[in-house]
This record gives sequence, C-alpha cells and structure tokens, in this order.
Amino acid sequence: MAKAIHTMIRVLDEKASVDFYRLAFGLEVADRFPFEDFTLVYLSNEENDFEVELTVNRSQSEPYSHGSGYGHLAVAVEALEAEHARFESLGLAPTPVKEFHREGALMAKFFFVQDPDGYKIEVLQKHGRYR
Repeated sequence: MAKAIHTMIRVLDEKASVDFYRLAFGLEVADRFPFEDFTLVYLSNEENDFEVELTVNRSQSEPYSHGSGYGHLAVAVEALEAEHARFESLGLAPTPVKEFHREGALMAKFFFVQDPDGYKIEVLQKHGRYR
C-alpha cells in the first residue's frame, strides 16, 4: 500500500513562501537541503506527517507557469469561518466562503487562498469526507 508523503511546488522566493505557509497553515521548516543549483525545503506540522516540499531553483528569475493542469492543494480545518476571518486579518486575501450541496445536503464548505507564487490552496471545513 502506498502512503502519500509530500507534494512539491517550485517557488521563487524561499522566505516569502516559508513565511506564508507558516502564517496561513502553521507549517514549519522540517528540513532544508541546499544543493549547488537548488534548495529543497520541507514544511510540516504536528497535525500530520504529509509535507509540502518547496523547490527553489537558483536559475529561476521569472514566475513559474502553472499550466492548465495544476488544480490546488487542500487542507481541512475545524473552524472554517474563524480561519477565514484570521486569513482576512492577516491580509492573505481569501476568497469568499462557498458551500457545495449534493442531494439537499452540505457536501463541502470552503474558501481558497493563493500563496506568493499563485498556487491555490483550498481550505475546507472538516466535514464528511473532508477530514
């Protein structure tokens, strides 16, 4: 059986990205591995062992293109409205809270935020399959 351990995104500004993920999601640097041409930074928290891997390529000076295939990363929180208010107070520009209903029942309640490189992160209320 396979276990998901991390997702990798390429970022331009290591400090801006580390600061964003710390502020927004409480992720801290678990490991940092500098190489000649790039640096790998692993972010995690005590909530789980899935990590976000930031890859900082030294030769990259322009923003990365996400192409037409990238969607989003998703996280689940206990108190969605409180998190939305916190994101707003921190100037993180979350989208309005939305709800999806299916067959008359709430399926998902969520908002999106973007990191410094424009990657979308969906913040979901812990509910149903989103735990």
